[in-house]
Amino acid sequence: MTQLEQAKKGQITDEIKYVSEIEGIEIIKLLRRVAKGQIVIPKNVSSDSIPLGIGKGLKTKINANVGSSSELENIEWEVEKALTAVEFGSDTLMDLSTGPNFKEVRKAIMKAVKIPIGTVPIYEAAVKSSESRGAVVHMDEDDMFQAIINQAEEGVDFITVHCGITKDTVEKLKNSNRIMGVVSRGGAFLAAWILQNDEENPLYKNYDYLLEIAHEYDVTLSLGDGLRPGCLHDASDIPQIGELIILGGLVERAREKGVQVMVEGPGHVPLNQIESNIQMQKTICKQAPFYVLGPLVTDLAPGYDHITSAIGGAIAAAAGADYLCYVTPAEHLSIPNVDDVKEGVIASKIAAQAGDVSKGVINAWDNEIKMANARRSFDWRQQFELAFDHVKPCKYRERKATHDEDMCTMCGEFCALRLVRDI
Repeated sequence: MTQLEQAKKGQITDEIKYVSEIEGIEIIKLLRRVAKGQIVIPKNVSSDSIPLGIGKGLKTKINANVGSSSELENIEWEVEKALTAVEFGSDTLMDLSTGPNFKEVRKAIMKAVKIPIGTVPIYEAAVKSSESRGAVVHMDEDDMFQAIINQAEEGVDFITVHCGITKDTVEKLKNSNRIMGVVSRGGAFLAAWILQNDEENPLYKNYDYLLEIAHEYDVTLSLGDGLRPGCLHDASDIPQIGELIILGGLVERAREKGVQVMVEGPGHVPLNQIESNIQMQKTICKQAPFYVLGPLVTDLAPGYDHITSAIGGAIAAAAGADYLCYVTPAEHLSIPNVDDVKEGVIASKIAAQAGDVSKGVINAWDNEIKMANARRSFDWRQQFELAFDHVKPCKYRERKATHDEDMCTMCGEFCALRLVRDI
C-alpha cells in the first residue's frame, strides 16, 4: 500500500513517525493530513531516501535542479553540484539531464545523496526518440510510459508529468495573446507532439495507466504546469488557468486510486498576483501541496534571477505555497555551475524561512530567536552556525579592523547594542 492508503486506514508508518518528529507536528494531525492528500511523503517503495513531508502546516521545502544537457555533460560535475545543494540545505533534488548519458548521471546522483530525488520522465522519452527516430515529436506512447516505468524501477521518489496539456489547451494557447508561448521544456515536448500528431496527450488520455504505475512504486506525482507563464505579461492568462482546472480534476482521480500527488505552479508572476495564484490553486486542487518555480517577479534581472525568485518565493510561501523550486543566477542564460547552485539554494532557503516565519511555523521562529540572542550577546560563532551560509559571514567578520569582539567595523565604538548595554 502507498503512504496515502495506509494513512487513510489509520496506519502510522515509519515515514510518518520520522516526519512527525522532525517537523514537531502531532502524529495524528500529520496522519490525517496525509490521508486527505494535504501532505505528501515522496518515497519510492525501493528508495532508501530520507523521509520528507511536503504540505500543510510543515516547513516550506526547497528543491534544487541539477543535470546535464546535450551541450554540456560531466557526471562528476553534476554529482558535485548535487552534494553542494544538499550541503547548503536543499530538501530534494531533481535530475533534469538530457545529455546522451542521462542514465549514468541519474544513477551517480542517486548514489551520492540520500534526499528524495525527482525527475521528468518525458525528457528520457524525448532524448531516446530524438536519437532513434530523428525528432522528439516522433516518440510514441510506449516511449513515454516506458520512461516512467524505468525511472520508477530505479527508485525515483517523485516525477513531474505534464498531464494538463491537452488538445483543447493547446488550441487555446494558439488563440491567446501570449508573448512567450510555452517555456516548460516538458510542456513544449508534449504541445509539439500534439500539434504534429493531431492526437490527445497520452499522459492525459491514459491517466489511469499512469496512476497504476505510480501506485505500484508509491511514486508521488507532481502534476507539471506545462503552460506556466514565461514572462510577467503572460501571468494568470487563460492557458495557465485552463491547465490548472484540468489538474484539479486529476488530483482527485489520483487520490481515489491511492496515489500521492502535488501540483506545480508558475513561473513569472507580478507581485500583486502571487497570493491570488496560490489561493486559486489551493481551491481548485483541493489543498494539494503546491510546488512553485520562483515565482520570478520581474523579467529585467538576468544574472540575478535567484533574487527575483527569492522575492516571489517568500510571498508565495507566506501565502500558502508548500515547496519552492530554486532559481540560480544562471537561469535563462546557461547551465548552472557549483557556485550558482549554492547561491540558488541559499536564496530559496531565505525565501522559505521568510514565508515560514510569516505563517508562524514554530521551528522557523525558534531559529530567529536564537539568532537575535546571539547578536545581542555578540556570539559570533553561534551567528555563523545559525546562518544559511556558515562561511560567507565569517569572511566578512574577518575583514574587521578591530580585535574587540563586542563590535564590528560598521558602527565601531558607537554600536547601539554596546552603548545601551554598558549604560
